[in-house]
Amino acid sequence: MENKLQKDIESNVKLIDTRLRADESFDILRRDITIFNRKARIYAIDGLVKDTVMGKIMTFFYGINDEAQMKDAETFASCCVPYIEVNTEKDPDTIIQNVLSGISALFIDGFDTAVMMDTRTYPQRQTSEPDNDKVMRGSKDGFVETIISNIALMRRRIRDVNFTVKPFSVSKTSKADVVVCYMENKVDKKLLDSIISRIKNVRVDSLAMNQQSLLEAIYPKKWYNPFPKIKYTERPDSAAANAIKGNIIILVDNSPSALILPTSIFDIAEEADDYYFPPFTGSYLKIARYLIVLTSVFITPLFLLMMQNPNLVPESLKFIIQDNDYNVPLFWQFIILEIAIDGLRLAALNTPTSLSGTMGIIGAIALSEFTIDVGWFSTEAILYMAFVTLAGFSQPNYELGYCIKFIRIMLLILTVIFNVWGFIAGLVLTAVLLLTNKTVSGKSYLYPLIPFNGKAFIRKVLRLR
Repeated sequence: MENKLQKDIESNVKLIDTRLRADESFDILRRDITIFNRKARIYAIDGLVKDTVMGKIMTFFYGINDEAQMKDAETFASCCVPYIEVNTEKDPDTIIQNVLSGISALFIDGFDTAVMMDTRTYPQRQTSEPDNDKVMRGSKDGFVETIISNIALMRRRIRDVNFTVKPFSVSKTSKADVVVCYMENKVDKKLLDSIISRIKNVRVDSLAMNQQSLLEAIYPKKWYNPFPKIKYTERPDSAAANAIKGNIIILVDNSPSALILPTSIFDIAEEADDYYFPPFTGSYLKIARYLIVLTSVFITPLFLLMMQNPNLVPESLKFIIQDNDYNVPLFWQFIILEIAIDGLRLAALNTPTSLSGTMGIIGAIALSEFTIDVGWFSTEAILYMAFVTLAGFSQPNYELGYCIKFIRIMLLILTVIFNVWGFIAGLVLTAVLLLTNKTVSGKSYLYPLIPFNGKAFIRKVLRLR
């Protein structure tokens, strides 16, 4: 069988039916109609086609009575297909891919070209405020799993001809839609070309895990450096604001979040609430978040260090030192609690909503009163780990949250083994990880602190007009 369309509709139907395996899948719709005494067939995917629009189009088809409009596929598309986007296509592979994406294909006897009609509609949930990026003030809409809707949410906020949206089809099996968004007059062209080249050269079977699969394919990071290089957001206002600043936004179909790059540690620590409040309040929120994050890194290693070296503790802090003997060493208390808290978090994710409140109360009691009474944990360990857990919710980036956890555990391990010198070595190693980390554009991860840019640094730390 030839791998190209003919003017005979029977040959075209046989070719597409075979390539599309239409007889094997019940959701592939095939509708035979007659247009001006010519046989025709429409292919579509059930559930991805707008029934009302198709009904109107077919009513229009049945009313065609001018032979001149049936000259060729291009003439037919321009004169006889109302309401929707339409184009023509000769390549069977492209036609099949479009049909599987939800586009309807019309074959007419006498045409060696298919008429592709964009009658798509995708099942999607309501556009509502995302659970992970909530704000006290500001927009309450969020990205959904449909890429067209996500682009529209950004277009609504950026009404500029420089805002560019480039589509790509990635992977061999899933043919996932990937979109790169940027401002033509502000983007780093070298970085943009590099990212587009990497996306085009992706060689994977499918993007099973959406954005994570794409990231691992285009940007294999160093596994030993836990600091995140990419910022995720489920908020279209945050994505639009970063695009306006010159960043690149990547959207993947079926994923309700956007990738923002390049990003430094200061960009990742920001959140939308910083800019929905006046400068004074926004600056306070920024500084408070930075202090809380830093405290959550050092509070348990420092307490362990003080308990190991009570003679080095200043007199004003002597009240922290406890003389109680622990049944479980303090180091192991912290490690067990770190794992137990993650266990509670995983349990909460898999607990039915109606039971989540009850399970949270049971978990809190089990990790507080009962464990102290039986001698597993001390009151101090529970107190500090409770602060650490709450501090983790002060910033919305999961990757940064787990990075902080890994750094804290590393400091605990080095402190319990090497005491003061271990704690110092942990600080040095953390600094090395930060200094050697680079953004996806190859620039310093700590910019504008290193290299230092005073004006830019103040704008990152404080909320200015």
